[in-house]
Amino acid sequence: MTSTVATGLESPWGLAFLPDGSALVSERDTAKVKRIPRGGGAVSVVGTVPGVKHGGEGGLLGIAVAPTFSKDRLLYAYFTADDGNRVVQMTVSADFHLGSPQPLLVGIPAGPVHNGGRLAFGPDGMLYVTTGDASTRSRSQDKTSLAGKILRLTPAGKPAPGNPFAGSPVWSFGHRNVQGLAWDARGRMWASEFGQNTWDELNLIEPGKDYGWPVVEGKAGKQGYVDPLAQWRPSEASPSGIAVARGSVWLASLRGMRLWQVPLDGEGVGTPKAWFKGEFGRLRTVAAAPDGSLWLVTSNTDGRGSPQTGDDEVLRIGLSRG
Repeated sequence: MTSTVATGLESPWGLAFLPDGSALVSERDTAKVKRIPRGGGAVSVVGTVPGVKHGGEGGLLGIAVAPTFSKDRLLYAYFTADDGNRVVQMTVSADFHLGSPQPLLVGIPAGPVHNGGRLAFGPDGMLYVTTGDASTRSRSQDKTSLAGKILRLTPAGKPAPGNPFAGSPVWSFGHRNVQGLAWDARGRMWASEFGQNTWDELNLIEPGKDYGWPVVEGKAGKQGYVDPLAQWRPSEASPSGIAVARGSVWLASLRGMRLWQVPLDGEGVGTPKAWFKGEFGRLRTVAAAPDGSLWLVTSNTDGRGSPQTGDDEVLRIGLSRG
């Protein structure tokens, strides 16, 4: 069962649920954070993030609600500024107004494309950040660069204890442009990644490992590099946000305009299945909602889609179909 939760959004990118069951959405091009009431309805503006520089794939990207939000009302955001991409911390007041951003990590390389941008708190309470290579491939293999990586930070923005490279926020490297992060019931981290011309990827992430870019793309079986567990042609996927629910990883696909379901099967994955092919256009984000459904964010007003009446939308997807 599919129902509409919200309409009329402009270039939505990130989605994060609040403890009261409502959700916040970031708009890439307007730099606005908006709130969707619990269960859906009229959208309200929480605030506009200052200092956001939109251009190409840059702008206000991922957001994450602190696990401690009920106490401190902290919201984290990833955005493009004049000096590169950055991670900031803001407060959301009790009457849902956005405070000023406090920088936590700055100087992440930015470019017209490949800015990464997903934020997510892991089961360990640490903040994970995905970055792209910003169109300079060599950065992905350079462990001193913040580009082309998955980063692991404390909530205060410092390199987290136990990271694989001492004093560094780098958790994994060799990435081209990761835009999806999620954890399964076993605490394993999954990430979606844009390939170039050949293969898009779903990867199982382990600390300190090299995921191959730009040396390899897709399953190469080459020593020293981790192969993806699932891969697709870019025309079928171009995956952005992901979620884990009902024993599967779900991937929202932009160019592929479909929601991929990848069953988790022991140490591997089952055969991917596509839902809603072309039905809603480009799909940017999917998130597991508190009620057990999935919320799906379309991306038809991002300059690459074909907007229809109501776009962009947030949809609620029931999972009774398995």
